[in-house]
Amino acid sequence: MSIRKLAALGLSAAFVLGACSDSGSSAAPSGAAAADCTVGVSWNNFQQPRWAAADKPNIQETVEAAGGKYIDADANLSNEQQLTDIDSLINQGANVLILLAQDTEAVLPGVQKAKDAGIPVISYDRLIEDTAALYITFDNVAVGEAEAKAILEKVPTGNYVLIKGDPGDPNASTFLPQGWDNAGLADKVASGDITILGPAEGTFTDGWKTETAQKNMEAIIDQANASGQKIDAILAENDSTALGVVAALTAKSYGFPPLSGQDGDPANLNNVALGKQYVDVWKNANELGKAAGQFAIDLCNGTAMSDLSLPDGFIDASVAPAAGPAVQDFTTPGGNVVKSLILQPTPITAENLDVVINAGWWATKDDICKGVTASDPGASACGL
Repeated sequence: MSIRKLAALGLSAAFVLGACSDSGSSAAPSGAAAADCTVGVSWNNFQQPRWAAADKPNIQETVEAAGGKYIDADANLSNEQQLTDIDSLINQGANVLILLAQDTEAVLPGVQKAKDAGIPVISYDRLIEDTAALYITFDNVAVGEAEAKAILEKVPTGNYVLIKGDPGDPNASTFLPQGWDNAGLADKVASGDITILGPAEGTFTDGWKTETAQKNMEAIIDQANASGQKIDAILAENDSTALGVVAALTAKSYGFPPLSGQDGDPANLNNVALGKQYVDVWKNANELGKAAGQFAIDLCNGTAMSDLSLPDGFIDASVAPAAGPAVQDFTTPGGNVVKSLILQPTPITAENLDVVINAGWWATKDDICKGVTASDPGASACGL
């Protein structure tokens, strides 16, 4: 697909200048005009606990610390409700919108309404194919690479199962699989070192739902048992799907082949400590939320999207963008060029669980070490 070099700057500047009535035509210091700034956040769902436990409080605290007002809505996995929520947030006076899209195509009419109203849009953790939307996320290709690298090093040959996320999310359909292939999965499949059980392209999980992932995994286990094939490793794209995999393995009394996930949810980090999940790629969403809140305030204060840059030391150095604190151009799978800030993930195994334990993450040591004994992989990190 050819890459279209679309100019986001002119559109972004026009939207920014109309975002706050008293921000003036020049950029103001962070928080200077924030008392008149309302930041609206449309969440796709709170069924994945990370959003409410980490991302939301850090966005809200950052906005309110700068003197702004925070409002939000939860679409509960409904594309139609998300569009209604966007309308409501605009009607409530949102000057900037942060959108975690349920479906990155279905949300586009809402993005257009925001653009028509002169409201800057931040696409949060899920790409929206619109050059006027600022994309703030973790390096999801790097997440996929970390997942696959850890599992491939542990199980270099054998039968693999691929459990993917929601097909409407580019993370599930594009970025994470690209990372898996970057780590060598595709080459090993092509050489015959690895055989994929179930659909060769992997099994998608609507809504990233744990229950759906469990059902899908149970079907694959049954098929493998019927054909006399052993499951040697499982690549699951995130923690909610990994929980479904563990539930299926438990229900089928299968044992626990090395399994991946991402997000750093408490139950999954506990499974890492217990030996039920091998690697959990931690995305420190505390820092992602802070970055989104800061940029929302900056946009409301009149900073052009192309000029956004995080203050020195504003986020933890462990997740700092490889390209530096300023926004960068990002070429999307659709060939658009959007402004972006992309943070770095951290792969967690039993050997470095203390990194999360010591970081003040919402998964506490008690959460992570629940039921862990001296014979479990996480015993050392749990002080046993």
